Amino acid sequence: MILARNEENTIAEVVGSALPFAGEVVVMDGHSTDQTPLRAQKAGAVVHSDPGKGKGSAIRASLGIARGAVVVFMDADGSHAPTDIPRLAAPILAAEADLVVGSRFAGGSEELSVNFPQLIRSIGNISMNIAINQRFSVELTDTLNGFRAVRRAVAESLALKENRHTIEQEMIIQALRRGHRVINIPTHEYARIYGESTINVWREWPKFVWCLILNLLQPKTEPTSKSRETDPPSGPEA
Repeated sequence: MILARNEENTIAEVVGSALPFAGEVVVMDGHSTDQTPLRAQKAGAVVHSDPGKGKGSAIRASLGIARGAVVVFMDADGSHAPTDIPRLAAPILAAEADLVVGSRFAGGSEELSVNFPQLIRSIGNISMNIAINQRFSVELTDTLNGFRAVRRAVAESLALKENRHTIEQEMIIQALRRGHRVINIPTHEYARIYGESTINVWREWPKFVWCLILNLLQPKTEPTSKSRETDPPSGPEA
């Protein structure tokens, strides 16, 4: 599942590179004003328009569209390596995890500390990792990376609400509080080739902190029987 908005310069290459590693490649287009949807479709992707409320709303909508038992989320800017798709999906297909998040702190990143705002993002990410690890007695190294694989039945059971990028930490916390298995594997994050990130650190971080507090304060619960089901050995959907 590729989330895209105005990424006409990279979308065709990202789709083409992901196709060999996924049963189907779906692009959730955020109402692009350029050629992103057309180029994605020509490259072999199934294209849908998201609700237009942000990354979180696109992810939530995509869960009703995805057909695969395992869904891999990635960005359209070329910062994620499609060759890592099988590595993200493997623990889920082997019934060893329910949510697998790529770790930039273990695999390296060209985006985390290039400038001051990105340094603040790195410090904030680490601080949130510590809070989540302490709350659920886990040892996660990256909880905000959008490059991740999830068992679709589990994701649908989480009752996700966030419309923005905050859905990435909400997904992890809600999975952990329901007793699902969440792990990191090392993945490298590359610098985007064109354009700049749309995340405004100073505007977004208060939302991340508030989302973190609200979700951490909720009591633990048990996973539903449906979300406990083991997936058939089929390929992931990107």
